[in-house]
Amino acid sequence: MDTPPFTELGLPEPLLAAVLDMGFESPSPIQAKTIPLALEGKDLIGLSQTGSGKTAAFALPTLARIDPHLAEPQALIVCPTRELAVQVCEEVFRLGCKIKGLRALPVYGGTPIDRQLKGLRKGAHVVVGTPGRLLDHLKRRSFDPRNIKTVILDEADRMLDMGFQDEMEELLAALPEDRQTMFFSATMNRRVSRLIENFGKKPETVEIERKSLTVDAIDQSCCEVRQRSKVEVLSRLLDIDPPRLALVFCNTKRLVDEVTEGLLARGYSTDRLHGDMTQQMRERVLARFREGTIEVLIATDVAARGLDVDDIDLVVNYEIPHDPEDYVHRIGRTGRAGRSGKAVSFVFGRDIYRLQTIEKYTRQTIRRERVPSQEQVEGKRADNLFQTIQERLETGKLGDYQTYLDRLLEQGHTATDIANAAFSLLRESTTREGEFIAEDKQKEAFANERQRSSWKDDRGDRKERPERKDRERGAKPERNNSKGMSCLFLNLGKAQHIKPGDIAGMIYRECNVPDGSLGKITIFPKHTLVDVSEEISNDVVDGLRNATLRGRSFKIDHDRKK
Repeated sequence: MDTPPFTELGLPEPLLAAVLDMGFESPSPIQAKTIPLALEGKDLIGLSQTGSGKTAAFALPTLARIDPHLAEPQALIVCPTRELAVQVCEEVFRLGCKIKGLRALPVYGGTPIDRQLKGLRKGAHVVVGTPGRLLDHLKRRSFDPRNIKTVILDEADRMLDMGFQDEMEELLAALPEDRQTMFFSATMNRRVSRLIENFGKKPETVEIERKSLTVDAIDQSCCEVRQRSKVEVLSRLLDIDPPRLALVFCNTKRLVDEVTEGLLARGYSTDRLHGDMTQQMRERVLARFREGTIEVLIATDVAARGLDVDDIDLVVNYEIPHDPEDYVHRIGRTGRAGRSGKAVSFVFGRDIYRLQTIEKYTRQTIRRERVPSQEQVEGKRADNLFQTIQERLETGKLGDYQTYLDRLLEQGHTATDIANAAFSLLRESTTREGEFIAEDKQKEAFANERQRSSWKDDRGDRKERPERKDRERGAKPERNNSKGMSCLFLNLGKAQHIKPGDIAGMIYRECNVPDGSLGKITIFPKHTLVDVSEEISNDVVDGLRNATLRGRSFKIDHDRKK
């Protein structure tokens, strides 16, 4: 049976206008069943998963009963976590934006209480908070419950699981008896039933069937990434396996703007989608995304609501969503129309616990992956370049450059040198300059640790490394450079596409050193070690103080580790 439009649910004009301005025409099943009953003032039990639209289901009828002229708390919404309290409060603000003078206040622990006290003194009409902090305000008498008309327990089962039963019962006992109570829960267990029996008045039950959670075709993985490294890691993901279309989710509008600017600066075809944009701007961005003009779209959950594009290959959770159901909605944007899809989540610190909650909720394991290295990205680019040129050769689409090729051959260049030069130019023109991040250091440390642990003899026993013997004799490990040579450190390396010939040519050119003055040149991802004759090492350091290599300035000094 089709759900009725919002216009037939009995909502007052200000709330109806706000809903229509947000782009909603038809209510979700939980909203269609809940709103008419709640408007009648009945107590309710809503059995529905997070993300089904239940916030609007209880917020709209609650706001319909608010008297904005009475500067007292008239509605109380109790949530299990501060994140959910903030999210619900933001939704209340959006839905009540047409009610003149409406005030809603989030109240939760872990933050200074002064601002909350000030907001309560001003007369917040709707108070959204966690059980512990709400009870604290009740005991301080900063929260006056005398005029509470409606109370909502959002995710009641979760609050009971978190050990808030005593706080919830004490709160409910302090509220007026003639209030309307709405219980929303994902499950109905014995403790939830007992709470409803004690504090509900013959509530009616509204139950929505749980839909399928995830699509098997979606490959789910996560990377442990610090906040400051996320743009670089996102860039590597886009480079190592370029998607047709990619959708990146952030939890805030501010971060959407920051990520968009970061990708634009790196040369990606990117745009944003969030709540501060007009409907016309949103439609224009979505049209460009569907056409493929924009390849990477950065969005918030609210702005991406209703987005229906079949060609999205990659979904990235730049931040883990607060609710597991939001995760399901996000990754469900890919893997559509029989296609496979990929979802990658960035996690760090406490995000690991959110991820575990998501895995428990979806009953699926999210695979842990290492952050792609710059070497992996470069190798993939080289492979793609090779395949492109191979396809051109096989299809015969070579272009008319024979005249230039003949001229180069006449000048004595070999075909191999010409091909190498063409490869280098093409690769440089299509390569994004990478950035060294903290996660790269961890990889180097991990690789070094593996190398240390690999010194074993044929019997599998640990073999003593040469450095250890030297250390026991009091000697410092050497870098196998010849006697009379000094090791210099240069803070440029493979990441800057530096080659031994570049460094040798620069030293001979800038420092005018005799032939044979240079020894081994070892290039690492972010630095280079150069062996030079001890007698000229100081001259080389001084001679290169203000030099540049491939247009880059650098630091050079004696290697302190030697």
